[in-house]
Amino acid sequence: MSYAAPVADMLFNMEHVADLAEISQLPGFEDASLETAAAVLQECAKFNQDVIAPLNWLGDQEPSTVSDGVVSTTPGFKEAFAQYAAAGWQGVQHGSHFGGQGLPKLIASCCGEMLNAANLSFALCPLLTDGAIEALDTAGSDAQKQRFIPSMIAGEWTGTMNLTEPQAGSDLSMVRTRAVPQADGSYRVFGQKIYITYGEHDMAANIIHLVLARTPDAPEGVKGISLFIVPKFLVKPDGTLGARNDVFCTSIEHKLGIKASPTAVLLYGDGKFPLAADAQSEAQAGAIGYLVGEENRGLEYMFVMMNAARFAVGVQGIAVADRAYQKAASFSKDRVQSRDVGGSPAPVAIANHPDVRRMLMTMRAQVEGARAMAMATAAAFDVSRQHPDEQKRQSAQRMYEFMVPIVKGWSTEMSLEVTSLGVQVHGGMGFIEETGAAQFYRDARILPIYEGTTAIQANDLIGRKTLREGGATALAIAAEIRATAKQLREAEPLPEMSPSDRATKTLSSAPAAIAMQLELAAEAMEKTVAWMLSVGRSDIHAIFSGSVNFLKLCGLACSGWQLARAGLGAHQGLRAQSGDAAFLRAKLLTARFYADHLLPQTGALAHAICAGADAVMALEVEAL
Repeated sequence: MSYAAPVADMLFNMEHVADLAEISQLPGFEDASLETAAAVLQECAKFNQDVIAPLNWLGDQEPSTVSDGVVSTTPGFKEAFAQYAAAGWQGVQHGSHFGGQGLPKLIASCCGEMLNAANLSFALCPLLTDGAIEALDTAGSDAQKQRFIPSMIAGEWTGTMNLTEPQAGSDLSMVRTRAVPQADGSYRVFGQKIYITYGEHDMAANIIHLVLARTPDAPEGVKGISLFIVPKFLVKPDGTLGARNDVFCTSIEHKLGIKASPTAVLLYGDGKFPLAADAQSEAQAGAIGYLVGEENRGLEYMFVMMNAARFAVGVQGIAVADRAYQKAASFSKDRVQSRDVGGSPAPVAIANHPDVRRMLMTMRAQVEGARAMAMATAAAFDVSRQHPDEQKRQSAQRMYEFMVPIVKGWSTEMSLEVTSLGVQVHGGMGFIEETGAAQFYRDARILPIYEGTTAIQANDLIGRKTLREGGATALAIAAEIRATAKQLREAEPLPEMSPSDRATKTLSSAPAAIAMQLELAAEAMEKTVAWMLSVGRSDIHAIFSGSVNFLKLCGLACSGWQLARAGLGAHQGLRAQSGDAAFLRAKLLTARFYADHLLPQTGALAHAICAGADAVMALEVEAL
């Protein structure tokens, strides 16, 4: 089955959840109307459906290869990237002063979802480039911005993020890559970096590596890390490419999924491409790098790129989950097997079987809830950057920062369940690679791991985003959830619909049913935050034993909340008898399903967090 971009759902969320009308009133976003968004999304959908999606299966079967440090990507990737760059897709959210389109992150995130759903492996290259652009735009000097950003936005060059090393893993305090200062203000970089997505490839003329390294007198730990620009090819003052820098790809990883994306091991300053043929000393050897900002503030700067990447990875989870849902739904309507449990003269399409419907609705509700949550989060980012009122900017910034680990952690964990259900809907055929369902499952498995595991996101959510501020943002969100529940309880009834079937009854009672479950979810958040604040000082291990469960609770609650807001918009549309009635009915029924089947899990998670800590910590490590 081919990919069909969910443009209608995205536009509906822009209107009823993310409030694009308000965003378009912000300075710099005046042209970002719903009509503009529709034009951009429709064109983006066409490009991804026609150009990028057809390469997805091929990339899994013919992944990238490396020979003598040179990486060849999947056939067709290079040509597709050239089209992607020529159409301006890399610059959707970046400033027009650098050649970008300057559109809100809200619109750009939808374009990103389409690209990732079409081809997760391909999309990783633009994803990391976006992060590199954002990091340099935040921390780079004016000269660095002018030298590197326009060519990345144009798609002529790409960007990477070089963090970890073999001995470090997620503990960046153990980074050992060295940067030795030179008389001309540059640095010579020596070390090895691993897991570098698109660290070497053949799709662009240059690769701009952002590298964490230590200067000779740097303090130990994360406080001694600096950030450096290390281009694959040096850039001359006139912007043209010069000599090959001493950066060498020694290998690419053989992976469970995202096989077409080359995950590189890079050697810096190993002498594979010496910049001085007669180099006799370290001062003449090494890869040339340029300090970004101040020494020893590299991790601070890199967090800009990491936060951008974490949000984008959350969108990846939504994207691959939606692709799996679309495939499973299509298959279920064509696959005829077994008679209906209520009795039928002949076998029926499996979409008629109650448990298959349950699985498909679970997939659909998870995807639509997570999408609405991510879009609301992107809108908060836009407000935090552009709103003229400083207080509103700060409030939106707190909301965005609180939501990023949830978007990343919850949406990627969700993608595992949804892609697994996609295999299940296919039955035995789902386990066979040729059907394509298994690829989504395999590709999704990396998402809760890279850019910080779910536990790292959860620890950030609890430590930096909840305990440090006394639970203020979490409790504010719970209050907003209750406010939405109140709106649903006060919703006017739908006009009489006939026939009086199951769907009609479910639609009519949906607002009250959703409201009740929203209130219970808000209560679960409030109860959990109160417990964490009460024991946080005395038993920090108890708090963090429930960190992932707290992230999941927040993910369920916030996705359900935003989907409920979409459901409320659908209810209002049905009352006014405006819009696509079939779409609106489906949206409201999906919100009702989420409330009945998924939101009740928040209560169980709250119990596990508040009452289950001792059971986590009591058993001795040796006995595990």
